[in-house]
Amino acid sequence: MSPAWKIATAPEHSASKTWLRALEMTARIDAAPERIFPLVIEELGARFGDAPALFSPSENFSHAGLAGRTNQYARWALGQGIAKGDTICLLMPNRGEYLAIWLGLTRIGAVVALINTHLSGEGLANCITVAAPKHIMVDTRLDAALDGLETNAIVWRHGPGFLELIAALPDAPLTASERRTVTLSDPALLIYTSGTTGLPKAAFVSHHRVMMWTHWFAGMMDAGGDDRLYNCLPMYHSVGGVVASGAVLLAGGAVILREKFSASAFWNDVAQSGATIFQYIGELCRYLLKSDAAPAPHSLRLICGNGLSADVWQAFQARFHIPQVLEFYAATEGNFSLYNAEGKAGAIGRVPGFLKHRFGIALIKQGPDGEASRGPDGFCQRVATGEAGEAIGRIAGGAARFEGYSDAAATARKILRNVFQSGDAYVRTGDLMRQDAAGFYYFVDRLGDTFRWKGENVATTEVAAALAAYPGIIAANVYGVAVPGNDGKAGMAAIEAGEKFALPGLKAHLASRLPAYARPLFLRLVPSLEVTETFKQKKQHLAAEGFDPSAIADDLFADDGESYVTLDAPLYARISSGLMRF
Repeated sequence: MSPAWKIATAPEHSASKTWLRALEMTARIDAAPERIFPLVIEELGARFGDAPALFSPSENFSHAGLAGRTNQYARWALGQGIAKGDTICLLMPNRGEYLAIWLGLTRIGAVVALINTHLSGEGLANCITVAAPKHIMVDTRLDAALDGLETNAIVWRHGPGFLELIAALPDAPLTASERRTVTLSDPALLIYTSGTTGLPKAAFVSHHRVMMWTHWFAGMMDAGGDDRLYNCLPMYHSVGGVVASGAVLLAGGAVILREKFSASAFWNDVAQSGATIFQYIGELCRYLLKSDAAPAPHSLRLICGNGLSADVWQAFQARFHIPQVLEFYAATEGNFSLYNAEGKAGAIGRVPGFLKHRFGIALIKQGPDGEASRGPDGFCQRVATGEAGEAIGRIAGGAARFEGYSDAAATARKILRNVFQSGDAYVRTGDLMRQDAAGFYYFVDRLGDTFRWKGENVATTEVAAALAAYPGIIAANVYGVAVPGNDGKAGMAAIEAGEKFALPGLKAHLASRLPAYARPLFLRLVPSLEVTETFKQKKQHLAAEGFDPSAIADDLFADDGESYVTLDAPLYARISSGLMRF
């Protein structure tokens, strides 16, 4: 008999069952407009009682304990006169209290803005300003982040004294006089975009979206009462803080919360905690695959997440004996999602035929300026099968609604109108995808990350994947840089390399995998690559620094036509003079 972890795609009937589970989980949500997720947590507390719900280094909660803690935070908010619609900023590392806080506050109609714990200065000030909070709750360990911040909000420091105050409040369900009328259509959270290309934007997340996210995800994962989800993703983002955690709780399972990811400790932690599901970001899997740490025997039945490239997917699944991979695509502010229930390596998902009426997804052609290309009739043009185009989602009711940002102008920019007929409207994702003949979608690149060289569009993700396949390269960040005297932007790659990296063979390796126009002209060897807290690579500052050896301490190399050679001051002078054509 073949091992359970053997790489295989799921049969079509099995994938259909997965989709049907998700449909069943979400079918009755709209029928009860006042049944919001905090009320579901209360139901789960009564149903599962002392069964474990949350494990974290700071505290553990049973299902009943989480429901009780949620009620205590709701009563605290009522005592402070927090009104329906008031915004509270939450600045706290991953822990069980985090979930209890936003559940309790949204239970009485408040809107909780989930703030990135790594922000400071201008970035933090912007996130708080756009939320316009009445209150700010900050973990005492993050007090320093607020130093010098000007705000009219009341600041609450969440620590030992505050916790004693919360613990003294009744944990029983709210009485009739304490309850507020909060419906699915009301806003629950503000969740911020990652800010890889500018200051983050605050996206509205309604109670309806929270319910749809958690219930749909529970169906897709086939979550059960014996499941334990290992979650080291930040809880201030939608997947780590809402979707994955809420989905497992729905089934009576438990969530194992960790403040951050550690490649060296990961497998022992997973084994000792008894985790059955790991919520990943593709880069985490790449780090684990590159790590020399020996994996401990584990109980993982499923890993679920996004950004897992085909090469890492197959190697990771085989080396670490993972029975199932569930890759998906979604965005906090987006109005559609994709799931790869079949387990086809490298694909981000597909829409089965019986659900196409619910998912108004299209891939459209882009002009040189990054705007949608329109035909003679003034409407957008769909791309052909296999061709890359920007993914857009039709705005409609239910799960296909678009809730926008706190900034009305940013909301307007996100909407594309009169797309295929007069009066229709779609949400722009800014993501380039392609679709194969079988209907599977593949992520190509962020629209702003592609660059044009030699008259061709280059997808940075495809170049980075080719680099990462070379022995000794741990990770690569690819971006375009302007070269005097040449049109467009040339490819440049910042490379984090290990001991096995050998530069002389790299060009031949890239020549076997990439067309000439896509091969990076410049290389920069860096000690490590900067990423956001959700492991998205930071490109802006690298592109701005360019390839000037007098301004960059890292080793630089340039393609001289035969091989990569050291980019020294004389060579840089020749290139920057504009006399060299590539």
